[in-house]
Amino acid sequence: MVEVDLKGRGISDSAVLDAMGRVPRHEFVDIQYRELAYADHALPIEENQTISQPYIVALMTQSAHLLAGDRVLEIGTGSGYQAAVLAEIVKEVYSIEIVEALAEQAALKLRQLGYDNVKVRHGDGYQGWQGAAPFDVILITAAAPEIPQPLIDQLKVGGRIVMPLGDHRMYQDLILLTKEKSGLKREFITGVVFVPMTGEIRK
Repeated sequence: MVEVDLKGRGISDSAVLDAMGRVPRHEFVDIQYRELAYADHALPIEENQTISQPYIVALMTQSAHLLAGDRVLEIGTGSGYQAAVLAEIVKEVYSIEIVEALAEQAALKLRQLGYDNVKVRHGDGYQGWQGAAPFDVILITAAAPEIPQPLIDQLKVGGRIVMPLGDHRMYQDLILLTKEKSGLKREFITGVVFVPMTGEIRK
């Protein structure tokens, strides 16, 4: 997976490649999909959600330009796989999941695997995690029609947001946002397909 699907497609950040090599992806997929755990495509998980393909996880992680001392907020815990990859690289990971059953399962799995630097809670990621802010990086792992203002507010100046932006069911733009004193700098990364972000952002 690392050699062919990641290095072979342009993932070059050594910290990301090492993290992807260490995290046991098979632990985060349903048992009937275990034999496909290291194939480069998304897989179904419970509650009609998915675990993203390894390449997209690596691309989002690399695009965030992570540093070892960073504090990262993840919106959309899902299986917990992306949080585990982040936890291999950075100091602290805070992850919010709107589906309570998924939040509970991911928190348990991450504890079992020894990721003590990850905190998971059930809630609507639109509002972020005010008590733990500000963050160096925010990753949104579900498609949003707009950039949630509370998340911008909880990002440090110089901080980065990586997210799929767009409301089209077939595709979205994966973008990198950098918070500057004058506003947000936006960069296009690639086209992606993510499940939609739910909750307050849809009101």
